[in-house]
Amino acid sequence: MLVLLVGLWSVAVGWGLVRAAEIPAAGTVDPIPESFQLGAELYLENCAGCHVGLPPEVMPGETWRRLLQDPQHYGVQLNLPVSPPRVIIWNYLRAFSRPHAEDEEVPYRLAKSRYFKALHPRVKLPQTNLTGSCVTCHPGAGQYNFRSLAPEWQNSP
Repeated sequence: MLVLLVGLWSVAVGWGLVRAAEIPAAGTVDPIPESFQLGAELYLENCAGCHVGLPPEVMPGETWRRLLQDPQHYGVQLNLPVSPPRVIIWNYLRAFSRPHAEDEEVPYRLAKSRYFKALHPRVKLPQTNLTGSCVTCHPGAGQYNFRSLAPEWQNSP
C-alpha cells in the first residue's frame, strides 16, 4: 500500500512540474502565470507599439501606476487605455514590479530607477534613455526577451 501511495505521489508531483513548465511566456523567457497573461498581452499591445515594452521589474509599481494615469507620456499626448483593460494591465504591472520606498523619489526615467541600475551595474546610462536602445545589448528586446545578451555582454558580471 505504501509503495502505491509513493508511486501516486511521484506521478502527481511530476505532472505538476510538467504543467508548471508549460506556463506561457508572452514572448519572454520568463514565465507569466495564466492569470496575468491577458495583462501582459494588453500591456505589450498598448505600449510596445511605440517603444520597446519594458519588463515591469525595472521600475517600482508607483511609477507604473502614475504612467497608467498620465496622458502626458514623456512629452507625447496619449490616449490611455480605458477600463477594464487598464485595470488588467495595472494588475499585471503591479504583480511584477518592484516596491517603492516611501522616502524615495518616484523615478520616471530608467536611469533614475535603482532597480534598473542594479540590473545594469557596468552600463553608463544617459539621463534620458531611449527604450529603443535596449536592443543594442538585448537583441531579443523586441520580442520581450531581455535575458538574451549581445556577445560583448555574454560573460559580464
